Amino acid sequence: MPKIVDHDARRAELAEAMWRVVYRDGVGAATVRSIAAEAGWSPSALRHYFATQTELLVFAMEHVMAKATERFTAERRTGTVRDVVQGMLEELLPLDRQRVREAEVWLLLAARARADPAARKRMTEADDGVRRAAEIAVAQLTGERSPDEAAVARLHALLDGLTLHALLHPDRLPPNRMRELLATHLDQIV
Repeated sequence: MPKIVDHDARRAELAEAMWRVVYRDGVGAATVRSIAAEAGWSPSALRHYFATQTELLVFAMEHVMAKATERFTAERRTGTVRDVVQGMLEELLPLDRQRVREAEVWLLLAARARADPAARKRMTEADDGVRRAAEIAVAQLTGERSPDEAAVARLHALLDGLTLHALLHPDRLPPNRMRELLATHLDQIV
């Protein structure tokens, strides 16, 4: 009788192994070979699930998007509307090791998006998610159902810009500085 394989469970196992490698060694170290070794699999078995590095990055980005959405929508925040909005948006910024690693996946996938349709699709979804977060934030801060498009675009650009600069120049843009810049911008929206 053939062995029944739970493919979703195997992908979840691989996701855990991939994130252990990414968290410990950085996204650049997340190769088919290193993830297979972490999971205790052969590289050929892993290639059954991810034929290319881009497929692996797309899978990682799906995980990033799910985690960011989970953090963004958490209902544990208290304080003024302004404080709650700041806390929600901070969940999208690389303020700790986990979010730095997630942002690294975003950046690597963004670099592949122009040439790879699968990467482009995932990046569009991620970008749409950040835009939606900016819309929610501006709507909450202004009390308007249909927030000003320019305000949404500026906030979206700020979030992307802070993320990129924090990855490229962490010494110039440490977490406290990112929080300050976000706070200043939010104060101008109100």
